[in-house]
Amino acid sequence: DTSHLTKEKVAEAVALLSRELKVDADELSEKLGSDRHYLILKRDVPTSAADALRAKLREQNLRGIYFEHDAARLYPNGSMLCHVIGFTDFDHKGIQGIEASMDEYLRGQDGYRYIEHDRAGQEIVLYRGQERAARDGYQVRLSIDLNLQNIVENEIDAAVREYSPQKATIILMRPQTGEILAMANRPNFDLNQRNTAKPEQMKNRAVIDMMEPGSTFKIVTAAAALNEKKVRPDTTIFCENGAWNYGGRTLHDHRAYGELSVQDILVKSSELPGEINGIIRPPQNWSKISITRIPMGHEVAVTPLQMTVAMATIANGGKLITPRVVKSIMTAEGTTVSEFSPSVVRQVISPETARQIGNALRGVVSDRGTAAAAAVPGFVIAGKTGTAQKVDPHGGYEKGKYVVSFIGFLPADHPEFVGLVLLDDAKTSKPELNYGGLVAGPIFSRIAEKAARYLDLAPQPDLIKPAGRVASTSASRH
Repeated sequence: DTSHLTKEKVAEAVALLSRELKVDADELSEKLGSDRHYLILKRDVPTSAADALRAKLREQNLRGIYFEHDAARLYPNGSMLCHVIGFTDFDHKGIQGIEASMDEYLRGQDGYRYIEHDRAGQEIVLYRGQERAARDGYQVRLSIDLNLQNIVENEIDAAVREYSPQKATIILMRPQTGEILAMANRPNFDLNQRNTAKPEQMKNRAVIDMMEPGSTFKIVTAAAALNEKKVRPDTTIFCENGAWNYGGRTLHDHRAYGELSVQDILVKSSELPGEINGIIRPPQNWSKISITRIPMGHEVAVTPLQMTVAMATIANGGKLITPRVVKSIMTAEGTTVSEFSPSVVRQVISPETARQIGNALRGVVSDRGTAAAAAVPGFVIAGKTGTAQKVDPHGGYEKGKYVVSFIGFLPADHPEFVGLVLLDDAKTSKPELNYGGLVAGPIFSRIAEKAARYLDLAPQPDLIKPAGRVASTSASRH
C-alpha cells in the first residue's frame, strides 16, 4: 500500500527491494510511486528470502509492504512428460498441455453464501440466501504409463547425446484404443523452472511440428492403391533402373532397381526421391510433378502424431482412431466423474488391405529390408523407415541435413503398441550412416525390447536370435 510511503521512504524501499528481490529499480520506482493501494512487486519469493526481507523492512521501518501466501504448483518429476502435462500461469489457469485442456476440471470451484447481517456485523441466519459448497479440483487420469515413459525418456536422452539432433520425438501408442502410452520431445524443460525456459523448449513437437514424412508416408499410398483394387501385393512395377524423367524433371533413386512388386517397394523402400518438398496444396494447384512426389511423402506435411495414427490404422485392421491421452476424470476421493472410451472415426481401409500392408512391412525389419537394425529378438516387427532431406527456409534443400525416422508395431500379428522415433538433423560420423534404418531403427529396437519385457509379452523361441543388429552402410536412404 503506497499510501504508507513518503518520497524518502520510497527511495529507501526501492534500494532495499531491488537488491533483495533482484527486481529492476526503475520498475520498482514506477510501481511504488503510483497511488495504487494494491500492487504485486514480485511473485514466487522463497520463504527464506521473504523472512529475511520482512526483518529488514521492520528494521528500516518501511511500512505498507506485505507478504501473501499463495498456492504453488509443484511438479515432482521435473521435465518428465513436460509437453503433455503443460503448465499454469500466475493465476493458476492452465495455458498449455493437459493443464490447459482440462483446466475446468483441475481448477476446482470456489464456494459462496449470500447473507444478511445486522448493524453489529452478525449474520441473520433466518435470511440466509443461496449458497454453494467449495469443490476441490478433480483428478485427471492419463493413459501414460510411467514405466514406458521412463524407457522413452532414457532412450531419447541417449539419442541426443549420440547424435546431437536439432529436435527429437518419440511416441508409443496403443493402436486398438488410441491411448498414448508415452510421448517425449527434445529439447524440453523443467516444469518447475518454466520461467527460464526458451520458447523452442516448450513446444510439444509431437503434435505441432509439421514434417514431410518421406518414405514412411508410403504406407498411406500403398494402402490407398490396394484398398481401391488398383494393384495387388504381387503387382510388379518397373522402377526405371533408378532414373525416371517426368514433367521435365529426372528423379533419381539411391539404387537402380528394375521390376519390384508393390510389397517389395515397401521392403526395399525404392522411391525415386524427388528434389522438391513443400506443403500439400489443392489438386488444382499441383505442379506437373506433384503426382509423382506426394505418394512418396513429399509435398505433404504431417505431424509425428498423425503419422503414428496412420501406422496404428494398419495395425488395428484399418480403423482410423482418435489419439487420446486422458482416460478418466475422478474426484479427490476416487469417484469416477467421466470416462473416455476409444473413438473410432471410421473404417478407412478394409481389414484385408491392412493385413496386406502389415505383411509387407514385416519385410522391412528383415535382412533384406531397410530396417534390419530395428529387429527385436523373439518378435516379428512390422515397420517403415523414413529419411527426408530438410527444406531450406530460403528455398531448396539444406545439403546433408535430414529428418530420419522409424515407425513400427509389435508384435506384428497382435500389435500391443505402435512406436515412432524421429530425429531432426542427426549428426552421424559419416554421411552414409544418416538413414532412418540406421539411426532411428536401433533406437526403436531398444525401446520395443524393453517395452515388450515390461508388458510381459511372450517372445517366440525360434526368433530369439536377433537379426540384422549390425548396421550395414549399404542401406537405402529411405
